Amino acid sequence: MVTPRFDELIHAPTRLTIVSLLAATEWAEFRFLRDSAGLSDSALSKQLTTLEEAGYVDVRKTSVGRRARTSARLTPAGRLAFAQHAAALQDIVGMASMAASSISQDRSRPAG
Repeated sequence: MVTPRFDELIHAPTRLTIVSLLAATEWAEFRFLRDSAGLSDSALSKQLTTLEEAGYVDVRKTSVGRRARTSARLTPAGRLAFAQHAAALQDIVGMASMAASSISQDRSRPAG
């Protein structure tokens, strides 16, 4: 069971997209992340650096022939932070759903 914990760093839409993509795989290539998130090279690089500095992402640079390849993965701390953040979002959505249901039930009761 994961303890829900809202994470401001992960919650930013671009970083949430990147972390979500990384959560689904062991390693992801820079090109895949860039294209999937719809980011420029510099924007993705900046976000990966932010996540790396937080300890959420490992970045690996290798070369294949003359081409440099960059890949990233979530660290164990990054996976935990993402799981906790997702649980917190589910709690928020659940509370909103319960509140909406309660309001709906109150409106359907005959006035007395």
